[in-house]
Amino acid sequence: MMGVCALGADWERVSEGLRSGRSGVTTIPEWESLEGLRTRLGAPVTAPLDLTHLPRKKLRTMGRVALLGAQAAELALADAGLLGDQRVSDGTLGVAFGSTSGSPPSMVAYSRAVDRSTKGVGPTEYLKLMSHTVAVNLGQVFEIRGRVIPTCSACSSGSQAIGAGVEAILLGRQRAMLVGGAEELHEIEASVFDMLLATSTRNDAPGRTPRPFDAARDGLVVGEGAGALVLEELDFARARGASIHAEIVGWATSCDGVHVTNPDAAGMQRVMELALADACLTPGEIDYVNAHATATALGDVAESVATHAVFGARPPVSSLKGHMGHTLGACGALEAWCTIGMMNEGWVAPTLNLVDVDPRCAPLEHVIGEPRTLEIRHAMSNNFAFGGLNTSLVFRRWSE
Repeated sequence: MMGVCALGADWERVSEGLRSGRSGVTTIPEWESLEGLRTRLGAPVTAPLDLTHLPRKKLRTMGRVALLGAQAAELALADAGLLGDQRVSDGTLGVAFGSTSGSPPSMVAYSRAVDRSTKGVGPTEYLKLMSHTVAVNLGQVFEIRGRVIPTCSACSSGSQAIGAGVEAILLGRQRAMLVGGAEELHEIEASVFDMLLATSTRNDAPGRTPRPFDAARDGLVVGEGAGALVLEELDFARARGASIHAEIVGWATSCDGVHVTNPDAAGMQRVMELALADACLTPGEIDYVNAHATATALGDVAESVATHAVFGARPPVSSLKGHMGHTLGACGALEAWCTIGMMNEGWVAPTLNLVDVDPRCAPLEHVIGEPRTLEIRHAMSNNFAFGGLNTSLVFRRWSE
């Protein structure tokens, strides 16, 4: 498992950022020229992508969102000891990977055809903008011949990909799955939330926003990045001597069936309960909850109510959005990676910028100010998306 985000491109750098309270949020000067856009904040990946070894034939169909996915995927395969292994391309391995959309710059370029002119639109632009571009390009880059499952479900894309990978293995269709999500920072994505008045406009104080669960929160900050995990059937992993980071013991996804954009606490509660049932665990056996918590006015309240309905005022809860922004299609995979990393090291990050908990939120055991040493046997990571799409993953610390 591996990831790349505004905090860095390896666990050492990312965990240091989470421990030290470092923010990856910054102002984006280029957005000043976009009339009507209120926010100037984003959480970009500043680490260079190391993909120059790929042949041009593979790179030419990849926008930045696919390149970010490929970077995380290559690191994850190397971490799993599978990079260059014949089992990657003999049908043993499949792919489940998501993003909210294809590469936004290519969407802009391709839209010129609407004006009855294809001038300047390259033949590969569609391949960069199509909704399944990340999953498809990963298949080509690593010559994967197993099943390819694209997930394009907004902020639940990464976590739904993980769940789809779990199901492919449990059904016996694949021995292993490369899973995750990716997102590219662009003003198109920021403007979607900006027009809904859901973005933070603390443009002069990027390090102090977003503020999940805080009474003074004023909206989310869009980020970019990618997270990738290699899932394996246990016997297969043991047989090849793989290093096992954790078990996925429960997962669930559901739809509110109520509203496209308004959060629904009942739906959030239900998906957590379904994941617990899938894991055969009681709420009291969960030692930490990684919250979706994007710092929007209604979303944080609904999520706190749902979490409290399931767990009461325990266990410890925190959100990583204050550190790396809301990475949309990547967040489910990035937060799964971070949750497992913290679980294995016996600590959890605080919710950055959370100072005064909004009294409208249900009472939770928030991790505030400093990292907390915590013995974790089971952890839950939740994500919620437009369309009333809910996901919940339950991880168990690995022990023989």
